Amino acid sequence: MTDIRGSRPRRWPWIATFWGAAAVGLAALVYVIATLLVKPAAAPPALQTLAKGEMANLVVKDGGPPPSQPFLDARGASTDLARLKGPVVVVNLWATWCPPCVREMPTLARLQAAYRGKVVVAPISMDDAADRPKARAFIARYAPLPFYQDPTSRLVFAVTPPAEGLPTTILYDRSGKERARLSGGADWSGSDARHVIDALLAEK
Repeated sequence: MTDIRGSRPRRWPWIATFWGAAAVGLAALVYVIATLLVKPAAAPPALQTLAKGEMANLVVKDGGPPPSQPFLDARGASTDLARLKGPVVVVNLWATWCPPCVREMPTLARLQAAYRGKVVVAPISMDDAADRPKARAFIARYAPLPFYQDPTSRLVFAVTPPAEGLPTTILYDRSGKERARLSGGADWSGSDARHVIDALLAEK
């Protein structure tokens, strides 16, 4: 638009101000909508709150790394807990002469099958060397569980604190630290156990 006196076209600063304010308002509106639509990921529940039902005897702790006490793998070669790698490692100390151990083993097998690639379930037999064939044949009935054996039973006393008896199940997190322990038999394939496992898997 030109001035009637022939001067330069007038500038209208209020137009620029209007559009600038509109842009800021639109950006704020988009941010608010995005905030409402995108929900933050929920934090994993504290393990202690999950100690109920089948997991009622779960003792939650912030422990250290596993002991270096060796035991035998399926081939009879020496190994140790530090070689068991996974986001979550479930170590089960058991024996064929222990009725609660025998009863819970199928549930550990189902737990391993349900969490392939995420959880490592390692049942370690405390049977004597002479009973190795018997223990190995028992575990073979519960694929995909691997067979490990500590014929000296020293691993029972090497964990800190020592295991109170059999079965004892110890849970290690992705950093290799002991996070929880359960003494006595339990159903490791049920929802109570899976809530504990899922909480550990959700931790970063």
